Amino acid sequence: MSKDKEDKKIMSSKMVTSLIAGGLVLIVFSQLFEVRVLPSKEAKILSDAWKALSGTEESQTASELTYADLAEQVIPVEGRTVLVEWGDMGKKLVEAGAIDLNKFEERYEGFSEEQREVLLGDDLHQITFTSENIQFWTNVLWSLGLTQRSKVLSSGPMQINSGETPIENYASTAGWTLGAKEAMQLYNSRDLIELTKEQDELVYRVAENIFRPCCGNSTAYPDCNHGMAVLGLLELMVSQGASEEEMYKAALVFNSYAFDSTYISTAAYYSQQGTSWADVDAKTVLDQGFSGAQGAAFIAKAVGEIPGAPERGASCGA
Repeated sequence: MSKDKEDKKIMSSKMVTSLIAGGLVLIVFSQLFEVRVLPSKEAKILSDAWKALSGTEESQTASELTYADLAEQVIPVEGRTVLVEWGDMGKKLVEAGAIDLNKFEERYEGFSEEQREVLLGDDLHQITFTSENIQFWTNVLWSLGLTQRSKVLSSGPMQINSGETPIENYASTAGWTLGAKEAMQLYNSRDLIELTKEQDELVYRVAENIFRPCCGNSTAYPDCNHGMAVLGLLELMVSQGASEEEMYKAALVFNSYAFDSTYISTAAYYSQQGTSWADVDAKTVLDQGFSGAQGAAFIAKAVGEIPGAPERGASCGA
């Protein structure tokens, strides 16, 4: 890359950073954490910044890579593995009333060998997310995040805003229908995972930096199933001594399978910049500039249509 081009890219990056620091972003959280859209003039400034980063004034295709090529990088068919001990957590969730086995069995029309091991076994030493099992794991981890006592649930945005939006009215609570107990009986109710105060604080700190494109909120504001699921994953990992870097990487794996089209577009964007998906920084990609609802939309627009891309999206239901 020439020095002029390098200087331009650095200046563009600083421009975006400056805009974000100054509040000129499309996603702005009010005191009630509601999402609003900035006036068109300010929105255009950020749009122009993204275009500058993309190196063109027009939308462009994802280099020469097809959707299938990018999918193999981001969500390989064989799955991606997170090294975390699941052990007998499934049994604990059933015992706590967070999971009703009959409802789960009906939901999935019987249990596969993998599902039975997750819910009834005690010897699972890792979690492998795939396109086929991501919805199942979302539901299982959702029940964990919902039930486990945490600072996120006891004093985070859901609690802070409960006067305006009752906790029981969120998608992550009202939408939970697969437990033996009602969601609000489960909410923040059990120490299924033994967390120290320091570990709980770490979960909160990391959760604040992990966004999702469905709601545009962070994991510290788990108002939908995906937020609760990532919360449960972080809690399990931190209890086993995982580093922040490992937690971000695991969350990106989960998000990539849960929101495949979003992160395949992100991989296409990075490909345009000459960076492979294997080299991206997980924390950066999980921030609102890439993973927030409006940030993800800007990336998709900058990338343009990817050859072979299917039309589909993630659901916040059980």
